[in-house]
Amino acid sequence: MERVYGPVVRIAKGVFKAQGLQFTIVGEEHVPTTGGAVMAINHLSYFDFTFAGLAAVKSKRYVRFMAKQSIFEHRIAGPLMRSMKHIPVDRHAGASSYRESLRLLKAGEIVGVFPEATMSRSFELKPFKSGAVRMARDAGVPLLPTTLWGAQRLWTKEAPKHRGRSGIPIFIEVGEPIWVPKGGNVEEGAQRLRAAMLAQLERQQAAYPTLTGADLRYLPARLGGTAPTPQEAAERDLHDMTRTKDQFNS
Repeated sequence: MERVYGPVVRIAKGVFKAQGLQFTIVGEEHVPTTGGAVMAINHLSYFDFTFAGLAAVKSKRYVRFMAKQSIFEHRIAGPLMRSMKHIPVDRHAGASSYRESLRLLKAGEIVGVFPEATMSRSFELKPFKSGAVRMARDAGVPLLPTTLWGAQRLWTKEAPKHRGRSGIPIFIEVGEPIWVPKGGNVEEGAQRLRAAMLAQLERQQAAYPTLTGADLRYLPARLGGTAPTPQEAAERDLHDMTRTKDQFNS
């Protein structure tokens, strides 16, 4: 019985309704009603885990998300995250989180993973880490390619938050499951996953309402927006990583 997760979902949906968010969810039927699966999600905003989880509601499933360890150390968020069975990830020692994810997958849970590892400042798909594919292969469960678009307009890096009633459209799509056979090539699986997610994302971008003015900040440079190019975003990511390592070693 989900004594915490269920009420949290209901509260979140109430908040989204108050904000006037307009959700378009495609592919909910691809979320299995039973059994394990790895939900692989692109990373645009601080709310991505919440929005991606909505795609599993119709199947009456809860997604256990992998999230950085620091969230679990927060005095309020930490107990909530643990109560909802989310998985803490220590980026300096990830073996334990991998083992816990495998355990949950084999127990029939859906585990949510961001293959890009960090948020995309360019709003383009970054190179994928292989962990999501490796977990699906080793646990014998499908990958669910899941893409979001519009979430970046609520709260993302280097941009103001929109907490009030905004009416922002949020697109969510879950693609057809991808299976990686036992002993299958992980890198090839990652390429298949990324290709599927890229096709979905481009469909969402093409269908999304036209952005103008200040909202061009949330559109990739490739589409005429003013977001950082992938190269500029990578340079900023590297700066953040360097700064973090300096703080860690000080």
